[in-house]
Amino acid sequence: MHPVAFQTVATDGSARAGIATTANGSYTTPLFMPVGTRGAIKYLSADDYDALGAQIVLGNTYHLMLRPGAETIAHLGGLAKFAGWDGLTLTDSGGFQVFSLDPRVDDDGVTFASTYDGSKHRFTPETAVATQQLLGADIQMVLDVCPPLPSPPDVVRLAVERTSAWAARARATHMRTDQALFGIVQGGISETMRSESARRTVDLEFDGYGIGGLSVGETRSEMVPALAAAIEHLPADRPRYLMGVGDPASLVDAVDLGVDQFDCVMQTRLGRHGTALTSQGRLNLKRIEFALSDDPIDDTCACTVCARHSRGYLRHLFKTGEPTASRLASIHNVAWTIALMDRMRSAIVAGTFTSLRDDILSVWG
Repeated sequence: MHPVAFQTVATDGSARAGIATTANGSYTTPLFMPVGTRGAIKYLSADDYDALGAQIVLGNTYHLMLRPGAETIAHLGGLAKFAGWDGLTLTDSGGFQVFSLDPRVDDDGVTFASTYDGSKHRFTPETAVATQQLLGADIQMVLDVCPPLPSPPDVVRLAVERTSAWAARARATHMRTDQALFGIVQGGISETMRSESARRTVDLEFDGYGIGGLSVGETRSEMVPALAAAIEHLPADRPRYLMGVGDPASLVDAVDLGVDQFDCVMQTRLGRHGTALTSQGRLNLKRIEFALSDDPIDDTCACTVCARHSRGYLRHLFKTGEPTASRLASIHNVAWTIALMDRMRSAIVAGTFTSLRDDILSVWG
């Protein structure tokens, strides 16, 4: 394995700005990673990723192994080349998607049906690693057990036990020296189980550490203590990745605790349906009051959409069902979030992160 070396550039409290170095390139943190589920961020191309300043784009193992198949992607040069993308890539294990489909789970792995044709598939920690080695992302994630919230303690306990056992099996299987392997911490909203899961995962010595099973319905006041309990046991010289979290309040809270990287589908999902992220909160672009508005989505945003298009134009596109509407709003939301992470990094370096956090929470908290 190739450990992802993490160098801390600056700290402000527990918040940290850093540089993480993989076998194939470096990325700066705090970092937001857009999600390209089936090999593309919906409505966007690799040219857009460059223009947005994305550093890592995610792919979804579950979807890609079903269509077009991991062997096909390997034949075509791996995920980044397949997508025409020059930056870094990360694949999730497919665990979250598998568990959201209510599969049959046992100690060895999971059996699930394809969302495309209903065909049955078997997924184990070993096949998750092998599939992701074929996909060839710069970072792959172990297969974990993501319990729904709320779950009784015995369900969370079983998820922690299986996640730990599966992580050891993944660690033993992974062979690509040019690809990092991240472990995943589970434990629901229990601080005790989060601490235990973190310690057990770190004992296996992964290249970086994901924190899964949060932002699945719990409140921020429940998420933050559980997250803090996990981070306390994660090493300072490895990246920390809070999986599936992208709302601005949770982003700034997590960076405040020392998280480095994030991913979320929220930015593009909201954009496709006409909701924009702004410095004043969420904005519904379909509202009648914007019909005659010449204002940009957000006059503090430097993205290409805000530089060129008005709220009135975007409302027109959404109301007439023009697909360009979803594309433009998605570009804005991803650009706005990447810029937010850049502001956090600058504030950490300047020692003004607490002030920025208070400003963000005053709007989004």
